Amino acid sequence: MNAVLGITGLLIAGKAATELLLGRLNRKEALANSGRIPDAFAGSIDPASYQQSIQYTLAKNNLGRFETIFDALVLAALLMSASLPWFYGHWTLAAGHSVWTSAAFLFCVGFLLSLPGLPVSWYAQFRLEARFGFNTTTQKLWWMDRLKGLILAAVLGYPLLVLVLKLVQWSGPNWWIYAWLAVMSFQLLMLVLAPSVIMPLFNKFTALPPGTLRERLLALGQRTGFHAKNIQVMDGSKRSRHSNAFFTGFGRWRKIVLFDTLVQQLSEPELEAVLAHEIGHYKKRHIPKMILFSAVSLLAAFYIISWLARQDWFLNAFGFETSQGIVPVLLLFALLSGLVTFWFSPLLHFWSRRYEYQADRYAALVMGESASLSGALRKLNEKNLGNLTPHRSYSGFYYSHPTLTERERALQLIAPVKSAAALAT
Repeated sequence: MNAVLGITGLLIAGKAATELLLGRLNRKEALANSGRIPDAFAGSIDPASYQQSIQYTLAKNNLGRFETIFDALVLAALLMSASLPWFYGHWTLAAGHSVWTSAAFLFCVGFLLSLPGLPVSWYAQFRLEARFGFNTTTQKLWWMDRLKGLILAAVLGYPLLVLVLKLVQWSGPNWWIYAWLAVMSFQLLMLVLAPSVIMPLFNKFTALPPGTLRERLLALGQRTGFHAKNIQVMDGSKRSRHSNAFFTGFGRWRKIVLFDTLVQQLSEPELEAVLAHEIGHYKKRHIPKMILFSAVSLLAAFYIISWLARQDWFLNAFGFETSQGIVPVLLLFALLSGLVTFWFSPLLHFWSRRYEYQADRYAALVMGESASLSGALRKLNEKNLGNLTPHRSYSGFYYSHPTLTERERALQLIAPVKSAAALAT
């Protein structure tokens, strides 16, 4: 085995071992706290719901352990067996080396790699989620979602792959800059089109009917200077009893979306507080900052790909010939990059949790009190069977949001002041 494959094997094993260790720590923490509701929540969650949340955490932990081992074995077999060079060699012999057939190869491999995970996803939806009363989707709908996703990938993703490969041909050594511009432009276009074109393919959106809730939320938008095109309710309940709220789109395409399950679960002040939190992300410019970070990361990724394409040792280590060009490099980078970016997860999630604290603070200041947001968070945690006692290492590594305990502790420190100066901080 050459050195590159050896390092790759260590990265696969190290990632899997870390995931298993963190999962074990979280499991032990859940079991250690299973006999007693944390003092801070003793009066707001009943023992039966708490025990069910423990069982849900343990069930997801068991499935996660299987997924970790399964994914590691699949990736190791794929990279160590020389099956990729064999497949690409036979593909080019049969179809040639044009950008169209090369893009088709990448698309085909991506599709084939998604197949091993289908049984796990099916089990998670129709066994694990159903066991705890969350699943509301049907077999037909579940499979239709995947078919629609495949068609969208073919209609949108395949032409983008062709364009990137064309740019490699046309642009010379600096192709990676033009490819980055093309992909970023595509992503920004999708942010505009998704609310009106793509999302309605999967869910039904209806205008929030006239009434006190609509008036309250529109008044919140006026008060905060957040002017959305409309407020819509999404039929999330046709797939799951989990709930959420978000805003999407830019400019005149921007809209506020509430899951129908969320509207059913929360009171009007709590819904207003949840929306104020989402507006906080907008007012604090979190979305543009995340887009900027994504753009810089994508630029770095394309540069690394262009550098690896010039290194004979990289392609040769995995059984490809140097003459086979950029296509194997793109494929190998897609497979290997997660082994490196995984170790940056704690930093990225720390950044995300910081944004959540800022949005919580904004919501509390807009509302003039923190009780409504705190009540909403408690209800959502209970309805979604959230883990009240995750291990600190686990939540620090994986959680994009602070734990309920951390969020409530931060909310308690916010003075109930309503002022433009306070909202600007």
